[in-house]
Amino acid sequence: MTPLFGHTRTRVSMRHALIAPDGHVPSTYPGWDGATAYVILSPAMGADLSQILVVYESGGGTAWFPADENEHVLYVESGNCRAVWDDGDVTLTAGGFLFVPSENVLALHGDEGTRLTIFRKLFEPVESLEAPPAVHGNIADIPGEPFLGNEKARLQTLLPIDARYDLAMNVFTYQPGATLPFVETHIMEHGLLMLSGQGVYRLDENYYPVTAGDAIWMAPYCPQWFVAMGDEPASYLYYKDVHRLP
Repeated sequence: MTPLFGHTRTRVSMRHALIAPDGHVPSTYPGWDGATAYVILSPAMGADLSQILVVYESGGGTAWFPADENEHVLYVESGNCRAVWDDGDVTLTAGGFLFVPSENVLALHGDEGTRLTIFRKLFEPVESLEAPPAVHGNIADIPGEPFLGNEKARLQTLLPIDARYDLAMNVFTYQPGATLPFVETHIMEHGLLMLSGQGVYRLDENYYPVTAGDAIWMAPYCPQWFVAMGDEPASYLYYKDVHRLP
């Protein structure tokens, strides 16, 4: 169905944003071949992270990130991706995830039609801690734990709970009607991608219908709450910054 002329569900404010797929605009970068980037969130909007959707074109291709102070954590939405960095090489399938520390060249070779979501941020070192190692796995192997005892809202923690890591990436799955238990207000910033289902997200004083493919930015201290609606479970992938004093 053609959307109403001039209409979009996308909303961008000073402290939160809902980015709907209808407004995605492609980008290309030096060294990339057969891969298109959609920069969904970035410091240009006031965020401290970037959230990038990478889509591989006919025949597949390569997305390339130089060795600098940025670290990367990615999730394979669909397809297959071979990731190569300075001292690592792994092939990921749908549901696969990977963290690569800063100061690594990262090349992502994707098959045709593969879709990746990448979170990118500046690493915050701590003098007494060594750099975090790379880690990878698949969501199929991560058990979902009841969130605060609620069996209908289950959390999959993808990265180690370890002070060497200054970020986390999780998947939250809600049965229809399940909610966050309270309106959260905290120092952690979020980047989020709706993976499946639908619901309503509260951001500040606004309530937004959301569905698979939508992305959300939440600045620190943005009040936030979610309820899953419809006949199917709702699931989202999200990033947050952790383990560093303000």
